[in-house]
Amino acid sequence: MPVYVWEGKAANGKRVRGEMEAPSPQQVFNALRSQRISPNVKKIRAKGSGLDKEIKVPGFGPKAKTKDVVVFTRQFATMIDAGLPIVQGLDVLGRQHENPAMKKCLIAVKEKVETGGTLAEGLSEHTRIFDDLYVNMVAAGETGGILDIILERLAAYLEKMDVLKRQVKTAMIYPAVVVGAAVIVTAILLIFVIPTFADMFADFGAALPAPTRLVLNISDFVVAYYPVIFLSAVGSIWMFKRYAKTERGKEVLHPLFLKVPIFGEIIRKVAVARFTRTLGTMLSSGVPILDALAICGRTAGNKVVEKEVNGVRVSISEGKSIAEPLYNSQIFPPMVVQMISVGETTGALDAMLSKVADFYESEVENAVTAMKQLIEPLMILFLGTLVGGLVVAMYLPIFKLGSVI
Repeated sequence: MPVYVWEGKAANGKRVRGEMEAPSPQQVFNALRSQRISPNVKKIRAKGSGLDKEIKVPGFGPKAKTKDVVVFTRQFATMIDAGLPIVQGLDVLGRQHENPAMKKCLIAVKEKVETGGTLAEGLSEHTRIFDDLYVNMVAAGETGGILDIILERLAAYLEKMDVLKRQVKTAMIYPAVVVGAAVIVTAILLIFVIPTFADMFADFGAALPAPTRLVLNISDFVVAYYPVIFLSAVGSIWMFKRYAKTERGKEVLHPLFLKVPIFGEIIRKVAVARFTRTLGTMLSSGVPILDALAICGRTAGNKVVEKEVNGVRVSISEGKSIAEPLYNSQIFPPMVVQMISVGETTGALDAMLSKVADFYESEVENAVTAMKQLIEPLMILFLGTLVGGLVVAMYLPIFKLGSVI
């Protein structure tokens, strides 16, 4: 069935636009009138024609964010709980969603369900929006007849993971911004300010102090080769990011990340919080433990954690406990391992994992706050020393000249 884009005016006078599947433009007009929308007949046209034709550039265009998925999940859970059929719920949410990527995805999932597929099968075809964890939990909810409950748990889980991700970004962005500012200020001084001092010192008639000569030489080098320096820096960053995404790069870099002062401890706590939250949510939703552990390993975000989770999976497949292979863990502290062991013994492993996740999520928040308080004065000191050192080096000959006079 063709898709038409339309524009019109709502009952409150506000201009609105959207998309609608219909056999003909007349059907679109009639449907909009029934919704108390006054459509502009000239603006009802087939999607993909004329000025409405989509231009796709690889790597660009709208993407579905975590917030979009959370909102959809909560709304869909409410509809399912109210007894609305899955197809109808997907149709309503797909048509009203503002994000084009999410709208297109939901319409495709609805069509998959209409042709006899399950909701999980439809979602599994859109891995960039719905990951393995989401699909497996939905599948468990469909099998157990508790899809609305599973969707609520998923929404809560996604919200907590989003908060955790923002905390980590905050921890990483702040030092990067300060260092970037230091690099920019230093470059401006070396390229534009210090050369004016060099012209002034050319007729000084005496030997310049060693710090001044060093700064002038650095300035001459930067002025002569700054395009090469800039391109080399950009190329190095690009190559590092590409290498960090390869399997070999992850094997080499991820253990090093855990050893970085301050940041390594934050990464460790994030890994514990993510693992326990993910595994607890999946187990409470009825996902088999081996499948849950496989997903936890893939979504761990660190190769060291992934190896340890895979070790747990092998241990369970051999009839052993979860806690046993974690006792010599580099990631999971003894307290966490002990709580997991108690949860296994009492049969309340999912509840125990959720408690551990709550504790470590608060630990991450506290660690990020403490890091900001520690790094802020260090960064100010670093920036002040760098810029101040350059300024002092330039004024040393002037001070020397003043003492001679």
